[in-house]
Amino acid sequence: MRLPPRAPLKADFSQPQLAEVLATLPDADLDGLDFGVIGFDAEGTVRRYNTFESRAAGLAPERVLGRHLFTSVAPCMNNFMVAQRFEDAAAGGHDLDATVDYVLTLRMKPVKVRLRLLAPAGAPMRHVLVDRRA
Repeated sequence: MRLPPRAPLKADFSQPQLAEVLATLPDADLDGLDFGVIGFDAEGTVRRYNTFESRAAGLAPERVLGRHLFTSVAPCMNNFMVAQRFEDAAAGGHDLDATVDYVLTLRMKPVKVRLRLLAPAGAPMRHVLVDRRA
């Protein structure tokens, strides 16, 4: 008996419990999202990077995956508004789910975006989501 193909899971930038949804999405399904997804581990190394963000930022996955997010890939986010929030959440052992209006400035003209910072306490993966429709 042949099973019907699985419908891809939907994810919306603003939906509640999005960190849980992202944790279950295969990397291929990230490419169907209409916002940028950058997933990184506790050391800050980028492990997930979707097509939307690659095209919007002009950075090929091979230039991003395996590199440190805040020092090599996006040093413009290495500040109290973004990187420090992840550090504080990890140090305090609490969840992080914050949306911030932001301006990306590295390797491009300034671009207004909304960032969603997701880091469930104790989870192996953290995410910076980039909504360019801000």
